[in-house]
Amino acid sequence: MKVNEFIPNNMIFKNQFNNNKVEHKKEENNDFVHMLKNKLDQVNEKQIKAEETTSSFLRGEETDIHTVMLDSEEAKLSVELAVQVRNKLIEAYQELNRMQL
Repeated sequence: MKVNEFIPNNMIFKNQFNNNKVEHKKEENNDFVHMLKNKLDQVNEKQIKAEETTSSFLRGEETDIHTVMLDSEEAKLSVELAVQVRNKLIEAYQELNRMQL
């Protein structure tokens, strides 16, 4: 008796059906990672802008205190939001780890 007789020659075992799904998941994963990176870059840009505005105000340049406060608060809120998103992602990851399969 040959061992090869028991191995089905179906497309399921060749994994031809799942190739598109795997590539699509990789693209979605890259999109999510790309989006997170862009948002963190925007948070960084707001921090830099607030620092530049504050520095120009302290040097005595024509910068309105209103602009300094708005830029500082916007940077502060964006950092707080990023921290909360990070906390929610960590919480979701921990919840997935606790799930029993």
